[in-house]
Amino acid sequence: MRQEHIYLLFTNTGTLLTKAIGLYTKAEYNHVSVALDVNLNETYSFGRKHHRNPFWGGFVKENIQERFFLEADCSIYAYPINAKQIKKLQGTLNFFRSRENTYHYNLWGLFGLMFNKPIQRSNAYFCSQFVAYLLIEAGIVSFDKPPELITPQDIQQLPGLIAIYQGKLQGAV
Repeated sequence: MRQEHIYLLFTNTGTLLTKAIGLYTKAEYNHVSVALDVNLNETYSFGRKHHRNPFWGGFVKENIQERFFLEADCSIYAYPINAKQIKKLQGTLNFFRSRENTYHYNLWGLFGLMFNKPIQRSNAYFCSQFVAYLLIEAGIVSFDKPPELITPQDIQQLPGLIAIYQGKLQGAV
């Protein structure tokens, strides 16, 4: 059986929200996205709908060719999965894509994360909550805590991740 991979993109875009989260986490990267291809053409997360408006967020297909991302510091990892898992992951992503306008950014969830109290909101996620949810739904990984308490750092610590790039995102694409 041919080995499939998904790609996990960890970024630091330097935005005000990223800086505020970084003050709390002290982490190098505070945003995570999942990509279906090594060229990051199919990259998804929860974040800003438009990079100039931090208050309008939700499910997004990220355009990593925008200057907003190209200038970001990043780490990219490959994660091996099987054909059944990729099919389940694609099905879940198709579900989100078909309803993308019904989803919102779970800003309250970030506060819950700070106090180790999961805050579930209907149709609302923050980036690592969403990526954790995808990985769980596809049967790729399990976590010892709910998706509402998963950070990008938790995902970055998954066993089996294969580091493929670190630096400015523009150097990877």
